[in-house]
Amino acid sequence: MRIVIQRVQHASVTINNTVKSAIGKGFLILLGICAEDSCEDIDWLVRKVVALRVFDDENGVMNKPITDADGEILVISQFTLFASYKKGNRPSWLRAAGHDISIPLYEEFCKKLSEALGKEVGRGEFGADMKVELLNDGPVTICMDTKNKE
Repeated sequence: MRIVIQRVQHASVTINNTVKSAIGKGFLILLGICAEDSCEDIDWLVRKVVALRVFDDENGVMNKPITDADGEILVISQFTLFASYKKGNRPSWLRAAGHDISIPLYEEFCKKLSEALGKEVGRGEFGADMKVELLNDGPVTICMDTKNKE
């Protein structure tokens, strides 16, 4: 699994001109899933996300996790995070998992993240044409890959 986490002041996802989910201060997470991913990957990512200390403490130092900052999370499925661009100029999506694997893992990631956060996370719609809007705060953008834990 790969994620791109952006600390945001606000974020939303719109589908067919209707806002599906919107959050205030927190994280916008783009989630890419490949065929080799499992619930172990989900557990590792959830622990890392909720413990990531990138919110300002009382001294203006990035020292607080999202739980202490009372932040929210919006998770968007993003198969393009597994694009292969080695040959030519048209990306290949062969490493991205198909719907039979990705949808259950996406749902499980959102469920476990909601439990760890203590509130429901916002979601996009798997496979939909989504318009994602955000105001990156910092900017703070962090990439994580469960196949690169070291």
